[in-house]
Amino acid sequence: MPNRLADSTSPYLLQHKDNPVDWFEWEPAPFAIARRDDKPILLSVGYSACHWCHVMAHESFEDEATAAYMNEHFVNIKVDREERPDVDRVYMDALQAMSGHGGWPMTVFLTPDGEPFFAGTYYPKEPRGHMPSFRQLMASIINAWTTKRDALSDQAGRLAAAVRAGLPAEAPPLAADAAGAAIELLADSFDPEWGGFGGAPKFPQAPVLEFLLRQLVLDPTTQPTIEPILRTTLDKMRAGGIYDQIGGGFARYSVDQEWLIPHFEKMLYDNALLARIYLRAGQVLHNPGYTATAVETLDYLAGDMRDASGGIHAAEDADSEGIEGKYYVWGFDEFTALAGNDAPLIGQLYGVTPEGNFEGANNLHLAITPEELAAAGGLGLGDILSAKARVDHALLRARHSRIPPGRDDKVIASWNGLALRAFAEAAAVLDSAEYLDIATGIARFVTEEMVDQNGRLQRAWRRGRNSGPGFCDDYAALAVGLYTLYSVTGDTRWYTAAESHVANMIHLFGDSDGFFSPGLDAADLIARPKDFADNPLPSANSLAAEALVMHSAYTGEANEHLAGIARGAGRLLERYPSAVGHLLGVLISTDAGIKEVAIVGRPGPRHQLQRVVWDSFRPDCVVAVGDGRGDAVPLLWERGTAGAAAAAHVCRDFVCDLPATTPGALRSSLDL
Repeated sequence: MPNRLADSTSPYLLQHKDNPVDWFEWEPAPFAIARRDDKPILLSVGYSACHWCHVMAHESFEDEATAAYMNEHFVNIKVDREERPDVDRVYMDALQAMSGHGGWPMTVFLTPDGEPFFAGTYYPKEPRGHMPSFRQLMASIINAWTTKRDALSDQAGRLAAAVRAGLPAEAPPLAADAAGAAIELLADSFDPEWGGFGGAPKFPQAPVLEFLLRQLVLDPTTQPTIEPILRTTLDKMRAGGIYDQIGGGFARYSVDQEWLIPHFEKMLYDNALLARIYLRAGQVLHNPGYTATAVETLDYLAGDMRDASGGIHAAEDADSEGIEGKYYVWGFDEFTALAGNDAPLIGQLYGVTPEGNFEGANNLHLAITPEELAAAGGLGLGDILSAKARVDHALLRARHSRIPPGRDDKVIASWNGLALRAFAEAAAVLDSAEYLDIATGIARFVTEEMVDQNGRLQRAWRRGRNSGPGFCDDYAALAVGLYTLYSVTGDTRWYTAAESHVANMIHLFGDSDGFFSPGLDAADLIARPKDFADNPLPSANSLAAEALVMHSAYTGEANEHLAGIARGAGRLLERYPSAVGHLLGVLISTDAGIKEVAIVGRPGPRHQLQRVVWDSFRPDCVVAVGDGRGDAVPLLWERGTAGAAAAAHVCRDFVCDLPATTPGALRSSLDL
């Protein structure tokens, strides 16, 4: 018989609706029951595409005896970290304070008042090495709860106090100094052979890559250090097994140093961020292969992850038919049969061998580039690419006949804001009407379907139902995406929507030293956390900073909150600058002096000027577009066309250049 989770909007919670565990969602009722019955709370936090979350569910939460023990001794709460990032943040802080590391599934034991006294991650059904079984852990917790309550209460109080305290605000270093320190740290941890930073497991770290790309554009003197890092990392990732070589899109991370074998889940945020980075890196580094990777990744999102409503789904699972990676890998004989006469050549390209590289099967990767293969074999590059296309088509057709991985089909506001930005920028850079339609569809859906009757943005939507109030990152990411769409289209409804979300963001989350993650209307947490560190997507405060910079450029209003965000992140900027890469990228762009570009005139001639703005990555530019007649955007006020069909006005630090009426004149003004 289904439990309480059967009514949830979360696909992750719905995965647990048939557990024999008497689960609650995060709500007041379980805390009241825990106080009444004097029981500790067992909080389990995960997400739908998490492989080890599935393992723990199968081993423990589906086991009748384990569930009976949980139901007898605990009040049990299950949380989807993607729907409730505030709950996840509070107890992840506790886990990291206790153990020095974190991860999911997250297992936390709480007092009836919600204060944590013990926290961990995955626990197996049977003891494994130094790791106790889940049953042993629970028995130890209950023993301590019964016999050492005072010690537990003391520990819970100290942990809760540490979580409430958060990071103390302090004066931040100069952005240039923090950037220099970050580059030095990243260069020290850079893997010169395989790219990326550190060893296994290896994550793409999109915020860091964006910071490096911005720094390279804004300060060309850093080119000798930064360009090799970017090129090696971007080359190796797109050649690796972390990238879906035949279907497009990146998995969340690689379990090895070589980007060869991923955990196979695909997350919207990774792909939205990486598509934009590859798009812009294609421009900065003059590499059409990066542009192709961006297009393939965006096409994957558009083709495989888009909801009929216009929003983009959250994730695809690592598992298919209960087996990790089964959907993606190929047996040697299967590959050979599907590839036919092209098998020897394309098998060499994709590193296919009889023994395989993943549990006896082959996860495809570019073991050698088509260009290298052509040179080594004396073959024509066109012939190799034609053979590759034939094999890719055959493999995709066969893969589509398999049972696909589970889909987390909820639409998360902040992640869709990131996707909106990626599609809008791709539409402008590539002059793509298709991508513009997709970006417009995302914007229309989120602004119309994910806002309640009081104007409160919601966190997640699934099949006509919203999950609850949005968080700071939802408002910030959506505002950045909407501003970007406005800058591409000149449609002021997107500017107006962005301005509304920024105003609400400041009201609901603003503070003197950075923005809180949950809003003023959040009342069910032991702490109100602030999110400064990027992990693995830009933090709420870094996205808020970027939205505020854009707001200030469009309106001319002072950006007092940006200084507060820098103070709140001051300790990280000083000691761990690479942990706040996206914020650092925003700060160095601001320090460079934001170029406010107002383009007015008739659509056709105006479009030619807009193309100049988008033909290079210009992280220090904010663009307004209008017809010059009563525009709602302050940046456009009193901007004429100087007698031409269209004109661009470029201003910086309250000083404006003469209007540019030709693409060449605008390019010269922007490149000063």
